[in-house]
Amino acid sequence: MKTLYGIQYLRAFSAFAIVVFHAVERNGDHFSIGAGGIDVLFVISGFIMWVKSEKRPVTPHVFMLERLRRIGPSYWLVTAIMVAGAIAGLFPNLKLTNSHVLGSLFFVPMHSPSGGKIWPVLVQGWTLNLQVFFYLLFAGALFLPRRWRLIFLTVLFGGFFTVGLMVQPASAALFTYTRPIILEFLGGVFLGELWLRRWIAGTSLGLACVGASLAGFATIFMLGASFDESLCGPLALALVYGMVSLETDGSIGRVPLLTYLGDASYSIYLWHTLAISLVLEIARTVDMSPTTTILAAVVAGTALGAVAYEVIEKPLRRLLSANPFRRNTLARRPS
Repeated sequence: MKTLYGIQYLRAFSAFAIVVFHAVERNGDHFSIGAGGIDVLFVISGFIMWVKSEKRPVTPHVFMLERLRRIGPSYWLVTAIMVAGAIAGLFPNLKLTNSHVLGSLFFVPMHSPSGGKIWPVLVQGWTLNLQVFFYLLFAGALFLPRRWRLIFLTVLFGGFFTVGLMVQPASAALFTYTRPIILEFLGGVFLGELWLRRWIAGTSLGLACVGASLAGFATIFMLGASFDESLCGPLALALVYGMVSLETDGSIGRVPLLTYLGDASYSIYLWHTLAISLVLEIARTVDMSPTTTILAAVVAGTALGAVAYEVIEKPLRRLLSANPFRRNTLARRPS
């Protein structure tokens, strides 16, 4: 699958928006528009998984192994650092229990003993709980012939969404899996199917979709409205659809810095809060101004993520890709 630079740029901007969101929030202010980066990333995930499964078919178990190799090692390392820091007293607000730590490591949604919310030890890991849930359902679809997969995913996601509308699940896991935000993965899958069929808008409509989406996010921010999935989901779908439309039309070229940040976006997402916490501690010591603190936190969070990408994520990928058991993993293309 060739590099889609528009998708890379959206990944870069989404990760950066989330860094800014956390830097501002941790400094006692609000930048809610940054939370919309999660919605964009979920749509992108659905899009990429659907297109890759068509371009390079794999068996369900190989798909899950590849996905866990992709997201697991770095996440487990950051979680281990958080656990060690809590034990050492570096994170006094972080309370640990054995069940919560295990749930965090195995991507099982659980109520956090630190505040009762459905968060893992590494707070931003809540999105990975949803991501792994999507991967499991997607792996189930790979057991089926190609023509039934979209129907299968639509029924499953629609079913979970309907359960969430009808009841208020007491289980943390079921509550998580029935949130409306899961439909963003399905929306990305549908966009992937449109892209494969070349049912894509031209340049003018693509630009209109991108412009309308950005205007919508900005309007929500300026009005101070809540950034929930019912608002952000459709805007994220329009943004991704517009970008892949421009990509197909040849209107997007390669920008090295944005391409790199897109590659490093996962590490930036995982590691940035550690850097933000350190900057905030330093800011309190030296009486740094709020604006300078936020700027330093954003730079430090992005920089730490980029360093982690180079010294941790990329070496781990090379190590795991050298595994001899990965040979002959391609499945025959389904009829």
